[in-house]
Amino acid sequence: MPEAPLDADALRFVDIEKYFGLVCALKKINLRIRKNEVVGLIGDNGAGKSTLVKILTGVFPPTSGELYVGGKRIDLKTHSVPKAHKAGIETVYQDRSLGDKQVLWRNFFVGREMLLPFGFINVKKEKAIAREIMMTTIGFRGEGITVDSRVSELSGGERQGVAIGRAMHFHANVIILDEPTVALSLKEVRKVLNFVHKIKENGHAGIYISHDLQDVYEVSDRFVVIDRGEIVADMEKKEISLKALGEFLLEYSHGLKDKKEL
Repeated sequence: MPEAPLDADALRFVDIEKYFGLVCALKKINLRIRKNEVVGLIGDNGAGKSTLVKILTGVFPPTSGELYVGGKRIDLKTHSVPKAHKAGIETVYQDRSLGDKQVLWRNFFVGREMLLPFGFINVKKEKAIAREIMMTTIGFRGEGITVDSRVSELSGGERQGVAIGRAMHFHANVIILDEPTVALSLKEVRKVLNFVHKIKENGHAGIYISHDLQDVYEVSDRFVVIDRGEIVADMEKKEISLKALGEFLLEYSHGLKDKKEL
């Protein structure tokens, strides 16, 4: 089957490698993420997931390779966090990086304010857009919660919903969800997973990173397994069950794959 054109993908890594001195953190990473797709990125601590995300988000450059976002090649020599945002790369972290003392509508537009002539913030327009995002884009249903509510009044799951909704509003090509349900109750985890489902429904692509395999399995269309800096598996959800995926990962964590290759 011929390879799809670059513009068919939300994201593509081509032969990405990263060395820290003589240590190889990533080796020949070739990864495609299609539009309207959520990919579960799976691997033990130290496998290379964080390094891959930091390259994508402009925290540091790769040693070699190419990166395409929305079909456009990224200049990795000048890539940075602000440029990642401009390219449509948004991240929702586990620490729920929102301003607790700020009202919701301000959190949606922090650093990207909509201005009137003479530099004043267009409060009316920002509130209207924030309300539309909450009610329509992510289906926010928190009782008694409005765009004028402070973030501190929201539950953990609702805060992550705000962060996800903000990412979708700014036309993200790719939304990275890095352990978004850590330290949340089961009820709050359910809220976050419901919000994640909205990502694909609204035409975005997502990378979901979590140590909770059941959550990864629910929200992902495909699973990419990374081990010691290399992609060792790329599987469609329809090709593997949750149980089989867990058994596959256990083989790597226990070193059974290495023994089989000897």
